[in-house]
Amino acid sequence: MRLVFGLVLVLGVALAGFAVYMAQGYIEQAQAERDMLAARQAQATKLVDVVVTKRPLRYGDRFTADDLEVIKWHEGKVPEGAFNAITAPKGGDASIVPVFLEGETRPRAAMRSFQPFEPMLASKITNPGVDAGITATLTPGMRAFAISVDVTSGVSGFLRPDDRVDIYWSGNINGQDTAKLIDTNVKLIAIDQSADADRSEETRIARTVTIEAKPEQVAALALAQQTGRLTLALVGSGDETVIGAVEIDRNKLLGIVEAAPAPAVAPEPVCSVRTNKGGEIVETVIPCTN
Repeated sequence: MRLVFGLVLVLGVALAGFAVYMAQGYIEQAQAERDMLAARQAQATKLVDVVVTKRPLRYGDRFTADDLEVIKWHEGKVPEGAFNAITAPKGGDASIVPVFLEGETRPRAAMRSFQPFEPMLASKITNPGVDAGITATLTPGMRAFAISVDVTSGVSGFLRPDDRVDIYWSGNINGQDTAKLIDTNVKLIAIDQSADADRSEETRIARTVTIEAKPEQVAALALAQQTGRLTLALVGSGDETVIGAVEIDRNKLLGIVEAAPAPAVAPEPVCSVRTNKGGEIVETVIPCTN
């Protein structure tokens, strides 16, 4: 009986030791997994809220808060001008940038095409209640000015809204045919009647282009267009080269050097004397002595 009791006691102690060993192993494994998860979380990229569109939008399409959705986006990889809330109260947390203020019922319009789940950007949509068009793309303080173009002056139809161009004037100055650079890096905001930068229709020759300019530029260009011919030169994307004065006339173009005018010949001096003959004054030419 004592032998059986002893065997049971030994077996119980062994099982208890084995259970403690297994528990320690489980606890150590759980702690290791916890530490590994914490390390991975510390290394993981932080996510922030970004507002995206739930449906495709074309140029001019209106949208409301119901067309938007908030998703997670990598912090530090958020496009400039993105929103992080669909609606928010006016005067609330400055870190919250909503697409619509609370209580706003007017829709906004797309000034570029959007694909589903593409972030909404402030530069690509209008203000609430404003439709897409030239007025929506004008920078404050700037004015829209139309320039007539054709196949040669309008870069053969390759111009698009948001392109930038240099403007040349050609005309007659002091009897010489002259071409001169009068403005550089000017932004186009519309081609003919379209301000859609995403238009995919086949290339066509524009009749007018509309530029964005300061009021003083508008005055200068209006005079230039009236007194000569304006020609556009397309500026490459991202080209920030500063161009100095450019002016060329016919003689400079063809390398013609005009002869200097002959010096004027001074007239020979004429000397004379006057005599009174019977009350009449008579003038007689005589050789000059000096």
